[in-house]
Amino acid sequence: MPVTTQIILSAIAVLAAYFDLRWRTIPNWLVLTGLLSGLALNVFLFGWEGLRSSFFGIGIAMLVYLPLYALRAMGAGDAKLMMAIGSLVGPGTWLFIFFATGILGGIIGLVVIVASKRVKHTLWNVGFLLHRLANLQTPYANSELDVRSDAGLRLPHGAAVALGTIVVVCRSGSVAGWDLIR
Repeated sequence: MPVTTQIILSAIAVLAAYFDLRWRTIPNWLVLTGLLSGLALNVFLFGWEGLRSSFFGIGIAMLVYLPLYALRAMGAGDAKLMMAIGSLVGPGTWLFIFFATGILGGIIGLVVIVASKRVKHTLWNVGFLLHRLANLQTPYANSELDVRSDAGLRLPHGAAVALGTIVVVCRSGSVAGWDLIR
């Protein structure tokens, strides 16, 4: 991953985490900056192949995050942030960031659930969610499972995205082949 991409990517992710932690929102100007920077930078560095990579990065992020947004499991800012990251890094590295984000977000979530003594309640919600999805029903009938509601325990996904991004950026230079995955 080029150093310029690492710097812009890290800046976008850290700023998104700050806004998400502080105000529980990720501003559109920030994700638009990331999206346009990714497109322009990849065209500048890699030509048409870079543009193709950016669009595929945006596409895979949309494929994963738009259903989560539609199910009210993820906010619009989170989905747009991941599209901006996809624009910057392309689909291959985006997948690494996605998995790192999922693992780190899961660990943070478990710590918060245990610390707030909501393990039993959370397990009941997971059962409810699985039951509703198995019956092709929306899980947000339970307001605790609707990211737009204040009823449930919510985690700022932008912070988990920033952590996952920073992990991948820090490891990208030391893991053979990662810089080739676009």
